Amino acid sequence: MRRVVVTGMSGMTPLGGNWPDIRAAMQDGRSGVRYIDDWDHLTDLNTRLAAPVDYFEHEKIFPRKQMRSMGRCAAFAVKTAENALAHAGLLNDPLLKSGRAGCAFGSSYGSTEPTKGFVSFMDTGVATGLSAMSYIKMMSHTAVVNVGIFFGLRGRVITTSSACTSGSQAIGYSYEAIKHGHAEVMIAGGTEELCPTMAIVFDTLFATSCKNDTPQKTPQPYDQHRDGLVIGEGGATLILEEREHALARGAMIYAELVGFGTNMDGSHVTDPQSETMGGALKLALADAMLAPSAIDFVSGHGTATVQGDIAETLATSDVLGADTPIHSLKGYFGHTLGACGAIEAWLVIEMMRDKSFAPNLNLNQVDERCGKLDYITGSFRDIDATHVMTNNFAFGGVNTSLIFKRAEA
Repeated sequence: MRRVVVTGMSGMTPLGGNWPDIRAAMQDGRSGVRYIDDWDHLTDLNTRLAAPVDYFEHEKIFPRKQMRSMGRCAAFAVKTAENALAHAGLLNDPLLKSGRAGCAFGSSYGSTEPTKGFVSFMDTGVATGLSAMSYIKMMSHTAVVNVGIFFGLRGRVITTSSACTSGSQAIGYSYEAIKHGHAEVMIAGGTEELCPTMAIVFDTLFATSCKNDTPQKTPQPYDQHRDGLVIGEGGATLILEEREHALARGAMIYAELVGFGTNMDGSHVTDPQSETMGGALKLALADAMLAPSAIDFVSGHGTATVQGDIAETLATSDVLGADTPIHSLKGYFGHTLGACGAIEAWLVIEMMRDKSFAPNLNLNQVDERCGKLDYITGSFRDIDATHVMTNNFAFGGVNTSLIFKRAEA
């Protein structure tokens, strides 16, 4: 089987768009969560908290003609893909149009703004506010289509709109495409734009944090006193490449992707099952041909919901053991939904390269119902990790696990 490496990375988060800025914020104990004044008129929404990417003015990043088919969701994808390709030394490379480069990208939804025009049309019969591009901006595969068109890709296309596993499935399926010879390079990632409709989805499930007066103290993944999740936005892209191809062109290799597992619970749309979650981790270990003891660190999903946190950590402890170090990054960024798998993969690679891993933010007392694990708290912890695992779990019982290996010297 062909080996798959990471040769480019980029992302945008509520704490910044590059690793040095994000790390500095994490070291200061800051999060991107804040009170959203614009939501005050939404009387039936209990939470007023979110984690926006305020610095990203998506309507100004490309010429108007190129922006016609892009909402904010697609713009996150295209811009992070552009930055990641530049990081990999592949921007404007003829390979992109050769048919041997493809794309896998996902989000929970496309852009939500155009849906107003469709709802108005259904209610009134008047199509005011709709254009030829309205559907393109809102469709579930808007990210992958816009990335493909922007860079002229002619290879394999995979759309992974699977809510919270969108980004990690995109990376995993890209890995498989290269591993089995269907591509030399894949642009893989996840994206999500902030919208109160995302918040109300979880609000109706009583799963959002309502600590509106203390935005920096919530969410609290794995904590005894957590009260729910906070919605965030952003995007991230990894450039995956066949190892020999990368070496032949002298590319910098940041990590190797060695294992991927995905499955579904087949049980309930919102009640996660620990057994099948653990099954995804086992699939990734088997794919990587690794024993559980080989995993040096886990980037957990950790949304700060009771059912999710408990099921996930019980599965992780059962498969990997109680001594496994773990964190969730959602205390810093909120839950970026379709983007989280890609953002977390990017940042855990950066931490593996630094040999230093961020603590859980706002974790003061681990819920005793959670699995026995080594929950990192306080400050960054130095870990000389060879293999790191990152896990995500989505509505519908979709489970994913990725294993990255430190790049060889």
